[in-house]
Amino acid sequence: MQPSAQRVVDAHVHLWDRSRFTYAWLDGAGEVLERNFGPADLALSWADAGSGTPESAVFVQADCDAAQALDEAAWVQGLADAGAPIRAIVAAASLELGDGVAPHLDALCTVPLVSGVRRLTQDEAPGFMTTPEFIEGVACAAGYGLSIDLCVRSRQLPEVADLVEALPQAQFVLDHLGKPRIEEGSFGTWASDIARIAASSNVRCKLSGLATEAPRDRRQIDDLLPWITFGLETFGPERAMFGSDWPVLTLAADYGWWLDCVRRALGNVSPADAQRVMAGTAEQTYDPIALRRKVGSA
Repeated sequence: MQPSAQRVVDAHVHLWDRSRFTYAWLDGAGEVLERNFGPADLALSWADAGSGTPESAVFVQADCDAAQALDEAAWVQGLADAGAPIRAIVAAASLELGDGVAPHLDALCTVPLVSGVRRLTQDEAPGFMTTPEFIEGVACAAGYGLSIDLCVRSRQLPEVADLVEALPQAQFVLDHLGKPRIEEGSFGTWASDIARIAASSNVRCKLSGLATEAPRDRRQIDDLLPWITFGLETFGPERAMFGSDWPVLTLAADYGWWLDCVRRALGNVSPADAQRVMAGTAEQTYDPIALRRKVGSA
């Protein structure tokens, strides 16, 4: 196992305030999630990691009402300005608008920590990500130097492969390793789909979200290690990053447990490569300063 003193940057956390924003998906989500989660709650969760406490995190949009997307990014920026350990923001953007999303992207890029965008697609109909409009919207975001997070279910991975192959100029990040169906007990087509996606060098992945994809009787570290290891070996340490998906993670596990789970998967890689996974890849992927330089030189 890699040393616990290793630097950690969490590439995937959410914060939400139900008094400020509307999150339709939280209605009926259960008492664990149906409350506010702010920086103080994140700090308490990180304390569970002991000496491996993360030093910062990437905020990923929490699927509030689409009309509130810019306000959500500004709210998180305000939290960071006040001392919250947020190093970058992946904001919501309606990429299905095609070039029509440009005014929204213009506004997002005035928020200093915004370095990426996400349109949650996991519950969209088949073909959503390969429509001309969505592809045009992604290309538009890439033109701003923004990375594009993709949150999908495993059945949508062939669509992801088509999308990333169609837009080699865009930088993609696959959230939660494509949400494999761990309850099936075998990789099935997930492994070949992941291999096809990883063959495109413009895609990175997050080692995150697997605990909540597993049924209760398959939430031991040894149950999840094969999936994490396959993702790590397929993408390589330079294109894989640790993420917690906190606080959704708390439906299945505590923070320290998931940290240990990913560290176990890193047991056979070099310290330098382990450090890339635990911090370096996220720092390089979500670098708002580099984004500003790119946009400024365009």
